[in-house]
Amino acid sequence: MFGSVQSATVHEAFAHPPATIRRKRGTCPLCSSCHTKALRMRNFNMADEDFATVSSGASETYPQQCSALRKNGFVMLKGHPCKIVDMTTSKTGKHGHAKVHLVGLDIFNQKKYEDLCPSTHNMEVPNVTRKDYQFLDLDSGYLSLLEDNGTTREDLKLLENEIGKEIKTKFENGESFVVTVLKACGEEQVVATKVNN
Repeated sequence: MFGSVQSATVHEAFAHPPATIRRKRGTCPLCSSCHTKALRMRNFNMADEDFATVSSGASETYPQQCSALRKNGFVMLKGHPCKIVDMTTSKTGKHGHAKVHLVGLDIFNQKKYEDLCPSTHNMEVPNVTRKDYQFLDLDSGYLSLLEDNGTTREDLKLLENEIGKEIKTKFENGESFVVTVLKACGEEQVVATKVNN
């Protein structure tokens, strides 16, 4: 008789669990955890997120082993995109690595930068692009350029350097010419002019 009463109370306890055993709202039915991925994702709404990006996702630099760099190539020196003008390699020490001494000129302002790097380490190399545009007009210090697809761009400023003076002279003489624009690390600049063929 005692055993039957005890089994009845145990059965009742499982049929109607007390409030302390019941699951809290927003917990996992299997483990009673509120930190499962399914519960976190349940309230996620893509419309609530702000994804205001305009970049193509391409990196402005890529890593390359220092020993693979070559003269007249490009490299980032002290945070500036540079063209390598001199490169020397020192011999290895008893316990050390061979060191590469790099000398480069900034591709936009021609400032000289130097760096010393172990030959087995990686250096950042900028993605440099070169594009030609047909020169159309010069208006209040900004160039008007024609792209290959027929659209015009007027966002490049005429710089006060030798190339800028050359463009201004050719414009005043009424010449037809093409300008070469170099782009690296989010910066663009006219680096050369050439006569139309």
